[in-house]
Amino acid sequence: MNSAPSAIAVRSVSKSFGRGDAMVRVLSDVSVEIGVREFFTLLGPSGCGKTTLLRLIAGFEELDSGDILIDGVRVDHLPPFRRPVNTVFQSYALFPHLTVAQNVAFALELQDLPRAEVRRRAGEALEMVRMGALAARKPAELSGGQQQRVALARALAPRPKVLLLDEPLSALDLKLRKEMQIELKQLQAEAGITFVFVTHDQEEALTLSDRIAVMQGGRILQLGTPREIYERPAHRFVADFIGEINLLEGQVSGHGKVRLDCGAEISAGAGQAAGARVTVAIRPERARLVRGGVLQAEVTHVAYLGTATIMQLRLADGGPFLLRAAADDLPAIGGRVQVDLPSDALQVFAA
Repeated sequence: MNSAPSAIAVRSVSKSFGRGDAMVRVLSDVSVEIGVREFFTLLGPSGCGKTTLLRLIAGFEELDSGDILIDGVRVDHLPPFRRPVNTVFQSYALFPHLTVAQNVAFALELQDLPRAEVRRRAGEALEMVRMGALAARKPAELSGGQQQRVALARALAPRPKVLLLDEPLSALDLKLRKEMQIELKQLQAEAGITFVFVTHDQEEALTLSDRIAVMQGGRILQLGTPREIYERPAHRFVADFIGEINLLEGQVSGHGKVRLDCGAEISAGAGQAAGARVTVAIRPERARLVRGGVLQAEVTHVAYLGTATIMQLRLADGGPFLLRAAADDLPAIGGRVQVDLPSDALQVFAA
């Protein structure tokens, strides 16, 4: 990030649940700064601590140690209603007996604003999410995507400095979820506020985020742009968790060489000592079918996707290898192929 002030600063935050032998550490000394107007995503598997961190920022949980600042002001001692944030949950939590307009106006009425101001701001928020024409409907008359838009409008209407989103799209079907991802990114740019988004969906994180914090075991393993996270994962877990990747086991043979368990020796730039066990990672789209390639493999499955061909291969040691090639590369199942592994596409992790 640049030198612009942080919207959120999380400093050495830890959180545990339970007591005595039943105590579970959920977050361990987590620190991160989130920029003003940034679309920031907390990404990781279930139980990694991402939702707990979001709830600590919102004020729904009390931290054990550390500090949380919003816009330079410490807020970890403040109740949720006194923090300049709003939260959108997976469940839309709309009031079924109120109209769309009344649902959005509810949060504004709590601020004791004049009625005319409430109507104006509620209308602006609904127009922002393209729901103005349905203002008189009840939630039961709306689709899942429409209900999600209302929940977003309700959260945006009070004009928070930060919007927290806890897996808000997970209840939608795949097609609608894709559409809402685009709309959510456009909405964040239009609203001009900081979004902190929690998801376990890697593709969703790559699509939406300015930066991503990949979490595991209550810690942030890597923080970076979607391109950095995808192309240069700092840990084997990150490499395996983000997108599809081939992980090849082997042993450093010296002079920047790795002898893979399948028998091939490759130039992988390993920094480990000779004899060390390592894992070599390469994305399916970076490997290439060529004559004289370092890997010898048998084609076990071919899937034509229109824009590309996905090939499942079997290496000499029986291990699988996934390769994404041009759509016109359609080798026969059972055929033998050779695969090149460009050195600039490889990463090496300690086994």
